[in-house]
Amino acid sequence: MLKTTLFLSVLAALTLLTAAGNAEKKTTTAKSSQDSVVITFKDGHSQSYPLGEVARIEFESSNAEPVNTSSGHFLGRWKVGDGIGGTFYITLKRDGHAYKTIGNEHGSWTVVGEEARITWEDGWRDTIRKTGNRYEKAAYHPGKTFSDTPDHIADASSTDPI
Repeated sequence: MLKTTLFLSVLAALTLLTAAGNAEKKTTTAKSSQDSVVITFKDGHSQSYPLGEVARIEFESSNAEPVNTSSGHFLGRWKVGDGIGGTFYITLKRDGHAYKTIGNEHGSWTVVGEEARITWEDGWRDTIRKTGNRYEKAAYHPGKTFSDTPDHIADASSTDPI
């Protein structure tokens, strides 16, 4: 969400600055110099990039796992197993926020490959992925990474797709 908001803010500012700069210009310049993005660094130097060569602008954050909610089939509410015979619910929002009905309820999620990876504020990690014709949730104890062996795997089913 923060990256998207920051991107939209910068894009809006660049659009306004470009429009204002073009309105103030009294002389004609080559089109290639008008259609560019200029970045001014903290040390004062500037770098110009022609828009025709820019495919995408990305902003990195201090968050170790980027938010990428490009895979809409994970959005919504999921009924998942807790690994000991019970169930709880995980809700994955379009803005990259995740919520669960047990434990520390807030987290963030991103899509990596064909799975939704959720990192909870309490250190737990969960994945939701399709296996055959069903979905499953894998849970990782605090301190483990998504490449470690999960502590348990349980069924998962979408109950309220967004």
